[in-house]
Formats: sequence, structure tokens, C-alpha cells
Amino acid sequence: MNHTEISIEFFPPTTAEGAEKLRTTRDRLAALKPAFFSVTYGAGGSTRERTFATVKEIAAAGFEAAPHLSCVGSTRDSIREILQEYAEAGIRRIVALRGDLPSGVGDAGEFRYANELVEFIRAETGDRFSIEVAAYPEWHPQARSPKDDLLAFKRKAEAGANSAITQYFYNFDAYLHFVDEVRKMGLDLPIVPGIMPIGSFSKLARFSDACGAEIPRWMRRKFEAFGDDSDSIRAFGLDVVTELCSKLIAAGAPGLHFYSMNQAALTTEICKRLDLA
Repeated sequence: MNHTEISIEFFPPTTAEGAEKLRTTRDRLAALKPAFFSVTYGAGGSTRERTFATVKEIAAAGFEAAPHLSCVGSTRDSIREILQEYAEAGIRRIVALRGDLPSGVGDAGEFRYANELVEFIRAETGDRFSIEVAAYPEWHPQARSPKDDLLAFKRKAEAGANSAITQYFYNFDAYLHFVDEVRKMGLDLPIVPGIMPIGSFSKLARFSDACGAEIPRWMRRKFEAFGDDSDSIRAFGLDVVTELCSKLIAAGAPGLHFYSMNQAALTTEICKRLDLA
């Protein structure tokens, strides 16, 4: 059996039906023995209560939960309060992000960048939390240059991050290059690849255009050629993502972080193929 560590991301459900579905998904994915389940946090903290409720429920069920915490649009007092809530709930891991302002909101609050949030968490709580930060193998879409993006990552690492999780990608070489660049800066924190299983090409294309993750031309053309044949899209997507994961494991990636989209089937199948289940 392969002993690569995995982790899995959820988003907080908006309805009672969604919450019930997520419980079923979580219980199915728990069979993979992930190191933790992370839970996203909406722009400007718009899902704060739902994120907290989902995180508490995961922890109460006996699993390690890692809430995302974004700082743009927040005050030090509000972040301090959230950290206190998580400490009291027994949470030991936080994914610290800059985040986005909700549309129509102009005030960035008391934090501008994720490194300031990491510094604040460390100053307030010491080593209470293990802190994950984001990494962008194909560069952050708002970065002025690759060098600027690397320096931003360095600031987060030096502020006290324990490890990083990448934006999803399908270019294996982009990950290797990014890790190499980070190591050249003297940083040795683990950089865990983010993995996006592919169930629907149209959804993936929209999502990727918005977040700056490249779908290589050969993949895009093949998906487009399948048209509405969802079975072929799913089968090809599973092959592509499984092969990517296999290459990452062989290259020494410290783990795999699956963006589950609150679904269990694709992540389970990929892990089974990789002998991670």
C-alpha cells in the first residue's frame, strides 16, 4: 500500500439537505484515512458561521478539521475571536489565506496580505496551530511577476507557516519548477500539491479561467472532442488526474490535497487506483 498522506477539502453547505449530503460524503471519504478535512471560508468571511459549524461537526465526529481563515476585510479583533473559538473547539490546524473582498466592498480591513495573518496568528497563539498557506505553481493571477509571487510566498513561510497547499494544476513541470524555486530561496517547508478531480469539463473550464489554473491545450482539445459524452469525460479525467498524482508521488511530493467539491466518488476512485485507499 502507498503511504502518501492525503487531505481533503470541503465547502460549507448552504442548506440542511447539503449538510446531510456532506455527512455522507465525509463518512465515505473517511475510509481513505485523510490526515485532515479542510473547510473553505467565503469572501470577506461571508461563510464564517457555516464554516465554523461544519468544522465543529467534523471535529466532533472524531476527524482532524482545518478551517480556512481569510483576513481581507477583517479586523484584528474579529480574527482574535475566531482563533479563540477554534482553540476552544480543539482545532489544531488552520489554512491561512488572504482571501477576496466580497464584490461591492471597498474596505480591505486591517490585514492586506496572508503573511500578516500568519504573523498575527503566531503572535496571538504561539505554536497552538499548525498553519497551512497557499502556493501557486502557475503564479497567482494578481501577481505582477513570478518573482513578486515567490517573494510573497517567502514572506508567508518566514512569518511562521508550517506547510503549503498549492492551487490545483495539471502541468506537472510547473509544480517541480515552483518547488525548485522555493528551495533555491532557502525554504524547506513541505509544498503539498492541490488535486482537482474532473467530473465536468465545462465547470472545470469556467473555474480555471477564473482562478488562473491552466488546462493544457492537449487536455482541453480532447475534453472538447467528447462533447456531451459525460462518461468519456469522467473516464479521461480520472486517467489524467491519476497519472498526475502518480508522477507527483514518484517525484517525492509530501502529500496530496484533494479539492473534493463535496463529492466522494472521484477522489475515492483516484486513491483506489493509486493504492492509497
